[in-house]
Amino acid sequence: MAQGLQVRDRTTSAILDAAATVIAEHDDSASMADVATAAGISRATLYRYFASKDELLRALAAAAIDDVSARLDAADLETVPVREALARVTRALVACGVKFAVIVEDHRYVDAEDVDRRVGDRIRAVFERGIADGTLRRDLPAEVLAQLFGALLGGAFRSMVQFDDGVERTSAAVCSLFLHGAEVHSCDRTSSSER
Repeated sequence: MAQGLQVRDRTTSAILDAAATVIAEHDDSASMADVATAAGISRATLYRYFASKDELLRALAAAAIDDVSARLDAADLETVPVREALARVTRALVACGVKFAVIVEDHRYVDAEDVDRRVGDRIRAVFERGIADGTLRRDLPAEVLAQLFGALLGGAFRSMVQFDDGVERTSAAVCSLFLHGAEVHSCDRTSSSER
């Protein structure tokens, strides 16, 4: 019995990974047949696991949020300096790859409050800490920094699909691009002290 559950779990994971890739490449035009082909299973098998595309997308969204949340738990964001915390956040999100990218692009299948509580609040806390300790600019609120960071991540997700960049390379690029625009620079200190 346990072996049957393991096979089912592996098949479910393979289907969700295939669905994420297909949807990232084809957007709403992706069909259940496309997903079945990408997963290497028949359409009948796919429908035994997921009765509809909506059910599949809800499962994909839940899996992505669970994955990101678990990675953020393991990242110990509160115990490291802000720059390292942002690097860990970025790696956690990028490591979830196209699964997370799909739900970032299409919010219909997620519970926004759940995503905010399990992911958004934790990321905003890093930005708030960075603003408070002077690592990040003070002229932009944490919410704005989080939105800008999210937009940069969205571009990175699309880049990963198009250029097959690895997790580490993509994460490093996002952190570098974000931090060099969000760090406190000498001109920022001068202009804020003149106010």
